[in-house]
Amino acid sequence: MDPEDQALLIKGFSDVELKEVLDELYVDDAVDIVEEMPANVVQRILRAADPQMRREINELLRYPENSAGSLMTTEYVSLREEMTVGDAITRIRRTGVDKETIYTCYVTKNRLLQGLVSVKDLLLAADDSVLIKDIMETNVISVGTLDDQEEVAQMFSKYNFLALPVVDGGGRLVGIITFDDAMDVLEEEATEDMEIMAAMTPSDKTYLRSTPWDLFKHRIPWLMLLMVSATFTGMIISGFEEALAAQVVLTAFIPMLMDTGGNSGSQSSVTIIRALSLGELEFGDLPKVIWNEVRTAVMCGAVLSLACFGKIMLVDHFLLNNPDVTPLVALVVCMALAFTVLVAKVIGCTLPMVAKRLGFDPAVMASPFITTAVDAVSLLVYFFIATSLLNIG
Repeated sequence: MDPEDQALLIKGFSDVELKEVLDELYVDDAVDIVEEMPANVVQRILRAADPQMRREINELLRYPENSAGSLMTTEYVSLREEMTVGDAITRIRRTGVDKETIYTCYVTKNRLLQGLVSVKDLLLAADDSVLIKDIMETNVISVGTLDDQEEVAQMFSKYNFLALPVVDGGGRLVGIITFDDAMDVLEEEATEDMEIMAAMTPSDKTYLRSTPWDLFKHRIPWLMLLMVSATFTGMIISGFEEALAAQVVLTAFIPMLMDTGGNSGSQSSVTIIRALSLGELEFGDLPKVIWNEVRTAVMCGAVLSLACFGKIMLVDHFLLNNPDVTPLVALVVCMALAFTVLVAKVIGCTLPMVAKRLGFDPAVMASPFITTAVDAVSLLVYFFIATSLLNIG
């Protein structure tokens, strides 16, 4: 439910009803509710919770936001390596009803994580006298309490886990993260990246719950920044007024060059941002990425330039019968187009990786920033080639 609806429902509960609801919740779900509620509602929830749940809620709330510790639950099945399969099944039957998952059980010794065993392993054991240490998996992948929750969630996709153990600095098992919570994180992170890539600050509210004022606050800072940054484009055009006055026809091709450059840069940036989010790329791969994008840009630029030359000569020169559109002008436009595609793809693949290296979200370097940067570069290239080949300016 939405936080507002949750708060309204909680206020309508009596203390007895609220306690019954809390008794049915897993600890991590109770923590999620507490984090969304106003202070007065939180106090009432904590008063209604039993002492053990209250202690566990307070422990989980101490972990930093967006960390594995804040995402985990402390309700898991713990076994000992000297137990037999029969003992383990009996323990699961006795305690499993209060656990978030019973399929994966964790073997500990003095709370230190020793291994794990699944219910499938227990059911398929030769007999009930087999010791847990003889069938448990000791090569256990775990995460730390302070690990970033997005990286933790990606591990579920990478290893096809149903649950992931969380250990503290001393290797003691303190909780587990389940698949459903990891999927919630991936959904939230994907939504956040989409909003950042569209030049908006992330919002916790759904669209229909957002007022026009909320939407304004999330959109206007980026719009202001991008508007100011576009001033450089205007300054470049102003600096080449004489060249444009000598060859007015060059003005007609500026939108095409800027749009093509922006689109080329966006293609590269989106591809790299996605690869970074999936952990497929590291900053050390930057030379390989640039070399890959350069070769791609050469092929794209060549095809686009040939198509552009044919279009200019056929449409602008012959069909529209524009005497100012000469083969030399078409050559200038096509050369600028090819170089713009090359520069745009290099910028588009480099900026997200640099942002990641500096600790920023790579999505910040998505379409709006790439387009603004490429616009300025494409104009500089265009006017440089035009003034050199057409002897103007």
